Amino acid sequence: MKLLVFGHSGQVATELRALAGRGLTIKALGRDAADLSHPAACAAQIAATDTDAVINAAAYTAVDRAEEDEAVAMTVNGATPTAMAQAAAVRGLPFVHLSTDYVFAGTGTLPHTPTDRTAPQNVYGRSKLAGEAGILAAGGQSLILRTSWVFSAHGSNFVKTMLRLSETRHALSVVDDQIGGPTPASDIAKTLIVLAQALISGQGGGVYHYAGTPVVSWKCFARETFARTRRTVEVRGIATKDFPTPAKRPLNSRLDCASLQADFGITQPDWKAGLSRVITDLETSA
Repeated sequence: MKLLVFGHSGQVATELRALAGRGLTIKALGRDAADLSHPAACAAQIAATDTDAVINAAAYTAVDRAEEDEAVAMTVNGATPTAMAQAAAVRGLPFVHLSTDYVFAGTGTLPHTPTDRTAPQNVYGRSKLAGEAGILAAGGQSLILRTSWVFSAHGSNFVKTMLRLSETRHALSVVDDQIGGPTPASDIAKTLIVLAQALISGQGGGVYHYAGTPVVSWKCFARETFARTRRTVEVRGIATKDFPTPAKRPLNSRLDCASLQADFGITQPDWKAGLSRVITDLETSA
């Protein structure tokens, strides 16, 4: 199987590249080859490619900066994935796109299902929802996978931030009223491969959810990170309202992943097992 992947050094793209081999060829495009701020250039890569399917694992992910950089965020997360999906549809290529729980309002306590009403509360969420709408309207064979709280040994993420802060602090205040499922990037990458293969084989697309289990607060996620790295750090819980950020964060990031299991046999990953793997990778590379 040959895959064209948009993204190269991001968390999920890095994990995708690591899966290449044994019948799987991955051509991962970084910014030098595919600048996501230029939709037509990205579409041209698909028009000229020799591949079996396309995966978009790249995005504008600076949630707070997007509040002041809306035009760029809307292009990268909205117009460009739309152009990609249109180009893939013309070629008859399956297109798999990674999205986010931020397309929801993030209220309530029940897990969001793929068919729940969307109501993003910040620019990042609106830009990702615009991409989803464009992809679904493109008319090709596409699948959108929403996920949450991605972490890995690569790039910038919560786990690495907590470990960095613990180098100089013995106590940290971490939000305790945002609840979600941390999701290992390595598991997301494997799932994207399975979904691409399923689409190539003729299975239908649509919108699905994939997130780690069990759900947890950021505070508890931090405590687990320090426990597994044997670091003595006091983690105090605070409310979101006491930690203001430019972009409003969802309190409820729970995702209902039942349809992904029913249609593709893919179960939710155990984020604690994923955390152990990430910590091992970080300690090995240190």
